[in-house]
Amino acid sequence: MNKKTLFPLALVPLSATTLQAQSNVQTERTDKRPNIILFMVDDMGWQDTSLPFWTQKTHYNELYETPNMERLARQGMMFTQAYASSISSPTRCSLITGTNAARHRVTNWTLQKNTMTDRKDNLLAVPDWNYNGISQVPGTNNTFVGTSFVQILKDSGYHTIHCGKAHFGSIDTPGEDPHHWGFEVNIAGHAAGGLASYLGEENYGHTKDGKPVSPMAVPGLEKYWGTETFVTEALTLEAIKALDKAKKYNQPFYLYMSQYAIHIPLNKDMRFYEKYKKKGMTDHEAAYATLIEGMDKSLGDLMDWLEKNGEADNTIIIFMSDNGGLASEPYWRDGKLHTQNHPLNSGKGSTYEGGIREPMIVSWPGVVAPGSKCDNYLLIEDFYPTILEMAGVRKYKTVQPIDGVSFIPLLKQTDNPSKGRSLFWNMPNNWGNDGPGINFNCAVRNGDWKLIYYYGSGKKELFNIPNDIGESNDLSIQHPDIVRKLSKELGNYLRKVDAQRPTVKATGKPCPWPDEIN
Repeated sequence: MNKKTLFPLALVPLSATTLQAQSNVQTERTDKRPNIILFMVDDMGWQDTSLPFWTQKTHYNELYETPNMERLARQGMMFTQAYASSISSPTRCSLITGTNAARHRVTNWTLQKNTMTDRKDNLLAVPDWNYNGISQVPGTNNTFVGTSFVQILKDSGYHTIHCGKAHFGSIDTPGEDPHHWGFEVNIAGHAAGGLASYLGEENYGHTKDGKPVSPMAVPGLEKYWGTETFVTEALTLEAIKALDKAKKYNQPFYLYMSQYAIHIPLNKDMRFYEKYKKKGMTDHEAAYATLIEGMDKSLGDLMDWLEKNGEADNTIIIFMSDNGGLASEPYWRDGKLHTQNHPLNSGKGSTYEGGIREPMIVSWPGVVAPGSKCDNYLLIEDFYPTILEMAGVRKYKTVQPIDGVSFIPLLKQTDNPSKGRSLFWNMPNNWGNDGPGINFNCAVRNGDWKLIYYYGSGKKELFNIPNDIGESNDLSIQHPDIVRKLSKELGNYLRKVDAQRPTVKATGKPCPWPDEIN
């Protein structure tokens, strides 16, 4: 081909009619599949909202103000028994790989490469878990390799945006970067699972000359340094800019809006602080409330963008949290510890309901009945096949088995995939805090019954969750048959997925599986 003949033609001015025709073509989107927004909150408890997920309003529902969660619930379906892992990393790794935490073995939080984050224990040694996180490619030790559903979405024609917390892989591993997972845009996501500061005045954890004060310093928001812009707001502004860009691409988008809120530190969002102080709250609890309302405003701002840009009717919104609310740290939470998620027991890090039951809402115009509620249970790995099915992607290949089950039948109210299904948790680690249901345990939920097994003591607890949501009445002695049945099911599952367990330091032998001890 003669390139010399192309340049003059390329320089010929286009007529106004031609430009208008091109403009018309650009505004027509041929791929009509829905946009999808997954709005993930960090460390948000089941009761950290004005929207009641229980059968009655609680003190916390009266205290906190989340009008946009209420707005989203009016448009869609609330899930009263949505579950995750009790800690961030296991949940987020299950989300993006579709595998149970017992299988992917990222069972505690990750940060530095080749470094366990577990607290030392006098009696038990933690297993050699996957402290480097997850990756789409092999080559890093102590790493689970899995295919990302975001990669599959991107390859199918979605424009993919990551905004906020990532926490998929340790520093200097492939999985630390959201681009590795199929995100075309990454805003402020990196290896850390927390943040150094919410405050623009503190440069979100950077010194005046731009040096991070810790690995938790939030990257990529330099334009807001030195301003009064709270990080929740900065992330929202950047997400909206990314959506403005995505609107021009004429392709469906997937936005993973992953707020750092409401993780500690409890910096005050001054837009809301005085309101909560006037309610008689302590400084810490008022600050906590401002993080919640700031997160809710972010949700509302995204919903407003969808409406203003004509995308609301073709956008699915999924609201979820990655684990229960923090209830075990006296420095950050006031009042009696382990009660901040009442009526649920305990909180973040615990296998009790307070650590694993999450506030979840799904809006899908034309598919999900507005103002509906689902009391059937699901687990975080179920998001993987569900989101792909929402996007019309039914045939795909992964390098890992997919443990998740699509919950679209629950959304459409056509079937109940929860019926007869068991959910599993494994925490063979020592997270670092103490409290009810925290550290060195595993659990199974089947129907109304939930069994928790403690590796160190061999103790088993049995609860009827619908009758005892606070898990205060252990029925293991009254129902030994159910204990045996669930112990066998839990033990079989953990062995099947090659799960890990702690070792007794005194003997060097692994702790028994739940069905190996009475």
